Amino acid sequence: MIATSLLQALHTPAVRDLAWTLLSPPLLGQTARPQRHPLQASRWHREPERLLDWLHKQDRAPDELLAWLAHKPVHRLGLYYERLWQFALHAAPDVDVVAANLPIRQNGQTLGELDLLLRDDEGEHHLELAVKFYLGPSDGNGGDAARWLGPGSHDRLDLKLTHLAQHQLPLSSRREARSVLHDVQMNATTAAFWLGGYLFQPWPQGCTPPHGANPEHLRGQWLHRRNWATFTAHHPDACWQPLPRLAWLAPARVNASERWSGETFQPWLDTLPAQAGAHLLVRLEEDQAGAWQEMERVFLLSDNWPAA
Repeated sequence: MIATSLLQALHTPAVRDLAWTLLSPPLLGQTARPQRHPLQASRWHREPERLLDWLHKQDRAPDELLAWLAHKPVHRLGLYYERLWQFALHAAPDVDVVAANLPIRQNGQTLGELDLLLRDDEGEHHLELAVKFYLGPSDGNGGDAARWLGPGSHDRLDLKLTHLAQHQLPLSSRREARSVLHDVQMNATTAAFWLGGYLFQPWPQGCTPPHGANPEHLRGQWLHRRNWATFTAHHPDACWQPLPRLAWLAPARVNASERWSGETFQPWLDTLPAQAGAHLLVRLEEDQAGAWQEMERVFLLSDNWPAA
């Protein structure tokens, strides 16, 4: 699991997200289709101190990373996650990024994109990347992946895994992909995926994790708006703050000047529309350096979640 001490030592938000992307554990430990860390064959994997040194270097001089992200701005968290992976893999020793987001077409119609084509000491690889946030069922029985929903209640863990297995991973072996792979001087590739993110338990009862979940998966809690006062009664002076979507990856680190006071948070909460979408809230505590570090995260949901 990613070391808390490392994230507390990194100050630049994009570099913290980069470190989280490379070092956080996958959601799943047992999968029907191959799961492969993109850096598996890199020296950074064998000698992690080299990777840590590189991350600290990025934090001291983040201009290259910030320019990379600004060159192709994204507004979706999944695309931001992919861009962070691409930046790291271009810099990684022993890894050749052959292509990223490579479209496969049939008669002018796009069938899909190959997230990454890599070449390393273990061969040629087609990798699909995803970062997901799934919320478990309130009745406690979370073994079935179909019961884990995205915060918008439309995405489901089982549907994502099915899409990976039946569409995304087989795409590189389709006849339509052969000429595209030939153009980038790749032969038959080995297809695998990497799925990062968090699993959120219902408060207060919790639930069993989905079958195959990584025991070290990252986690949080979720609750309906009607339960917020009860939830916070045990810590009435706690500092809570919502995170914008593109800040959902690494645990939050907020400077004192950016921290919300109770006088800011409560009016925000009181004026939220009853049918407002999911909001990711973090509880912050001040560290010895005067920064405010995330201690826990919860999804706050409208009282009629999940939508029918």
